[in-house]
Amino acid sequence: MKPRERVEMALNFEKPDRCPMQVSFTPEFADRLRADISIQGERVHNPHGGGNTYELERALNEDMLLTSVGWANSYYLDDKPYVDEWGVGWKVQPYETPFGTGHYTEIDYHPLADESAISSYQAPDPHRPELYQDSRWMIETFKEQYWIVGVTVTTIFETAWALRGYEQTMIDMVLDPVLADELFEIPYRYHLAAAKKLVDMGVDMIQTGDDMGSQNAMIISPKLWRRFFKPRMANFISELKSINPELKIAYHSDGDVEPIIPELIEIGLDVLNPVQPASMDPAEIKKKYGHQLCFWGTIDEQHTLPFGTPADVVEEVHDRLKTVGYNGGLILAPTHHVQLDTPLENFWAMVNTIINTPLDQI
Repeated sequence: MKPRERVEMALNFEKPDRCPMQVSFTPEFADRLRADISIQGERVHNPHGGGNTYELERALNEDMLLTSVGWANSYYLDDKPYVDEWGVGWKVQPYETPFGTGHYTEIDYHPLADESAISSYQAPDPHRPELYQDSRWMIETFKEQYWIVGVTVTTIFETAWALRGYEQTMIDMVLDPVLADELFEIPYRYHLAAAKKLVDMGVDMIQTGDDMGSQNAMIISPKLWRRFFKPRMANFISELKSINPELKIAYHSDGDVEPIIPELIEIGLDVLNPVQPASMDPAEIKKKYGHQLCFWGTIDEQHTLPFGTPADVVEEVHDRLKTVGYNGGLILAPTHHVQLDTPLENFWAMVNTIINTPLDQI
């Protein structure tokens, strides 16, 4: 079975030969994995950005390939402080693991911190042909075999607070909603234009979304989400599906977003990602919403993959297949890029268990 056929069956609530799989990696883990499987070639790209040859994804027998256009590509651009094309400043933060030193890139400058800068701000041009060169190559090269996902995450909220500042954006929503609307329109319009272009180019799915959940609750109230984000996301989904009614829409948010899941379904969502198990019970989410919604993720990147044993990983994969993927509707994936602190033994336990477990045995 071709990978794209496997994904299509799962998203239509049918049982393919095995559960579809998708995995992405931080740059340092990708380097470890490349060495482990003796793949020669260029360093693996920024997991949010372009330039990927997809050698690792194809070697692992993944089923979905991702191509990203948007502000999220600003992560991991350098190993020293830099300013991205949006004017957002970044610093590089090292962290230690048993497998060496990793690096995160963290925001340390917000170009719209002064509200007077908002009205005159010019976002980058989302219509530049060079933005889509990597995506075009990827679609032309791999679409016949793989399920292709166009990624426009950090669609509204995350890009907005990167520009304005997190605390100030939260304050704006309460004290100056008109200003907040003006701010949110900047990334919303950019990512809508990018997503529409990717749909025109032939992707099978658009992944959109923002981190609206914290570990145990939403970051903002459902009331504020309805005021600022639901109408924009409803229009985002509607405009994309008007181009291709067969298009699937995935929404990404870390953390606990259960209070808004019914309304995400209402506005046309097909797939929820990543269903972080330390924040929402995947089995319960499946029971409540699995007749209307598919799921992408569910493998614990906070605890099981980095700190469990290979047996723990195998057990978790089997549990997800039995409780979430029994009738299709599931793409198994870690709930974030695989981090440098993950033992390779655990990583391979996940991959091999997914690949070698036929769904007709579940």
